[in-house]
Amino acid sequence: MAKRLFDFVVALAGLILLAPVFVLIAVAIKLDSAGPVFFLGQRIGLHGRPFSLYKFRSMVANAAQYGPGITASGDPRVTKVGHILRRTKLDELPQLINVIRGDMSLVGPRPEDPRYVTLYTPEQRQVLRVRPGITSMASIKYRHEEAMLSQGDWHEVYIHKVMPEKIALDLAYLEKQSFWQDIGILVSTVLAVLR
Repeated sequence: MAKRLFDFVVALAGLILLAPVFVLIAVAIKLDSAGPVFFLGQRIGLHGRPFSLYKFRSMVANAAQYGPGITASGDPRVTKVGHILRRTKLDELPQLINVIRGDMSLVGPRPEDPRYVTLYTPEQRQVLRVRPGITSMASIKYRHEEAMLSQGDWHEVYIHKVMPEKIALDLAYLEKQSFWQDIGILVSTVLAVLR
């Protein structure tokens, strides 16, 4: 309950403080390419329930019709503004809305696409016991995931290397989850983005 209250207060404050940034990003997206400002992606959350994840749109409209659900470096569907948003992780800011709604937490395992959750082992499904997060140790370590997936068969690399390693980090987080660990992950995320 304390974690949920902390998430709600911080997310609400973040949305209020970042409102001017949201407006600037929205204008840049609309000037750069046709389509909506936000992208709504289907993800799996707490106890395996699906929800719509908010992001600033960083790809051409209807990008899912023109390629895979995972993006590798050099994907032609990514817009000019989208490259900047992805590199700086600003495309993730609208997930503060998901936190307010209760779909997500500030810190927790990153929510996965339903297609990949079906591949989880029973042990890996333990990550679904908690709300997914905007950030995690796995998202910090794999913040350059797109570049990793640009080599070879990206789909096989993701399923057999990246996804299991990220889930292992998330399971380790669950074993010693605490308020101070969450604070540490939030600080590490901010430092990683600034770097």
